[in-house]
Parts: sequence; structure tokens; C-alpha cells
Amino acid sequence: MAKVAFLGLGVMGYPMAGHLQTAGHEVTVFNRTAAKAEAWVKEHGGAMGATPAEAAKGAEFVMCCVGNDDDLRTVCSGENGAFSGMEAGSVFVDHTTVSAAVTRELFAASEDKGVGFVDAPVSGGQAGAENGVLSVMCGGVQETYNRAEPIIQAYSRICRRIGDSGAGQMTKMCNQIAIAGLVQGLSEALHFAEKSGLDGRAVVEVISQGAAGSWQMSNRYETMLDDHFEHGFAVDWMRKDLGICLSTADENGASLPVTALVDQFYKDVQKMGGGRWDTSSLLRRLRKFD
Repeated sequence: MAKVAFLGLGVMGYPMAGHLQTAGHEVTVFNRTAAKAEAWVKEHGGAMGATPAEAAKGAEFVMCCVGNDDDLRTVCSGENGAFSGMEAGSVFVDHTTVSAAVTRELFAASEDKGVGFVDAPVSGGQAGAENGVLSVMCGGVQETYNRAEPIIQAYSRICRRIGDSGAGQMTKMCNQIAIAGLVQGLSEALHFAEKSGLDGRAVVEVISQGAAGSWQMSNRYETMLDDHFEHGFAVDWMRKDLGICLSTADENGASLPVTALVDQFYKDVQKMGGGRWDTSSLLRRLRKFD
């Protein structure tokens, strides 16, 4: 068991930190909105810090799950940042989906302080976090990863080091690229079934058992058919992630025509007022623009 800090108690971080406490670790949490940290302590026990530095003080491992590049820099850097409170030999594990560039920047800054750094974005959504079955893709020094992996196992189904610093974030980009195409394909299939007068549930029951089957199909088709999207991974966050993918593709020369198109479809959803809708709301866009 270890002394652990968890920074960021959003829909993902709140249950992830809870799994660490349940596993027997000594957890101190920080959240920008203190009331959320207070609620977590009331529910799970543990402690809270007023700043990232305070929460990280004395921790062997500092886990983080915030919003974007700027949020991560703020949490890590400066007088009140986590790095200033961490001791040499401790490890920072970042579960935020951010650019590989900011990951490598903070990896270098952590090295200067004698702190290990693992980029470890996750996949599996809110349900995966709540059930402790996230997929975690990691980048960093092998020895540092080996130390962090047993801690991450508290909320993961699979955790794997892909390569050096930034490799975890690059792998998460692959994940989001694949999801974008899958959700659009599933939306089109369900839309086509509706326009053809078919029973969408019967269609999915059959095609999900063949080559068309996917996690998205198994876990989203019912809410999609019911036109229910007030749940899951928000379109706003997906657009943030796809923006990172497209920007990185400009740098490495990858061709992402489908990803670029689906990103614009999600822009349409935002214009419909669906920034907080689940990513499967691409079907609602098709229904509107039919």
C-alpha cells in the first residue's frame, strides 16, 4: 500500500480516486472546486489538500486527471503546483488526455526535480472508471512505469507501457481516431435501418454477432435508438481530443480524412446545443439533417 495523491475529481477522477482508497492506499485528493474534494472525503475517507502541492506533499505517487494542456500545466507547475510538493524519487502519473508535446515538456521538468513521470491516458469512459475496468496506455521510463503499474491496477482492466514519454498520449490518439469512425458508422447504420422501416434492435442483435460488432455497438445502440444522449463522454471533450489528433497528424504527416470529417460532424452537434451530449449523438445529427 502507498501514500497517493489524486488531483482532479471529475466524472473520471472521482471514482478512480475512490478505487485507490478502497484498495487500501492512503489517498489525499485535490480538486479546483473544493466542495467536490470535501464530498469525496466524506464518502471515501482519506484527506484533501488545498493546493496540488499540499496534496502531493509526502506522496509516493501523484495521479492526475484534469481537462486539457493548460489545466495540466497549472496543476503541475508553479509554487502551488504538484511538482513543488513532490519529493525526489516519487512518481507523477497523468491520466489526462493531452498533447504529446505538453507531456514531453512536463516529463523534462519532472526529471529536473528527480521525479518520475508516466503519461497514462485512459479509455472506457465514466462507466469504466466507476467499475474499475479502464484501459490505460502508458509512456515513460520502463522502471518508473513498473513502479506505477500496481497502483494503476486499482481501476484498470489492462495497463500497458507502449514506449517512451508521449507514447501513451499518441496511443490515446489512435483510440479516439478509431472511435470517431466507429460511432459515425454505427450512427449511419442505425439511421439507415430506421429509414428502411427495420427494427433497429433486431438489426443490432444480428449484426453485433458478426464482423460489425464493437464496444460502441454493444454499449450505445439502445440509448441511440431511444434518442437519449444525456450521459457518457461529452462531444466537447471529443472535439478537444480530435483537435489534438489532427494537429499531431499535421506534424507527423498522417492522413486522417475520416477523422477530420467526423470532427466537423461533432461541430454540427455543438451548434445543435449538444456539447455535453454523449459522442453517440452523431445519430441525432443525421436525424436532424435528413
